[in-house]
Amino acid sequence: MRPIFLPLPDATAAHYRSGGPDAYGLRPERRVADGGAIPCRHSLRLLPAGTPYLIVAHRPFAGLNPYAETGPIFLAAEDTPGAAPTTELPPFLTAAAYIVRGYSLDERIVYGTGAVTPTDRIVAACANLLACDAIAFVHVRSATNNCFHVRVQRDHPAEGFALGREA
Repeated sequence: MRPIFLPLPDATAAHYRSGGPDAYGLRPERRVADGGAIPCRHSLRLLPAGTPYLIVAHRPFAGLNPYAETGPIFLAAEDTPGAAPTTELPPFLTAAAYIVRGYSLDERIVYGTGAVTPTDRIVAACANLLACDAIAFVHVRSATNNCFHVRVQRDHPAEGFALGREA
């Protein structure tokens, strides 16, 4: 089983790009990439210098519960195509390591699954976690700031769990 890396859904990106409120009810903040590493959660690529982008408070969960973390994410401000779901490591994951953590079908952290993982081990770590029936999906998050980067699921999601389901 190869894990599938899912971009921010098109409808979510369109909502933010149209000025729709983020998880805190705020309008997206607009910035211009200065050449630093600006990881777009929709294209799963780093944005080049001069690219307008948005910063929003995003909660990558369908429901509210104590484990439904909210935090800042970046996405290109212009209406650009999102990445297709992929079994390849997304090119915007360029840091030395990330947190890889499993969640249950009811969107709770599965304790004992979170680990700071070297980038070249992320695909294998996700596959190992998703082999466990208790884990419905995995998040890859910043190892330094805990920011959400990408959701990872099985190629055949658990019953009742749609591919890419998100609020």
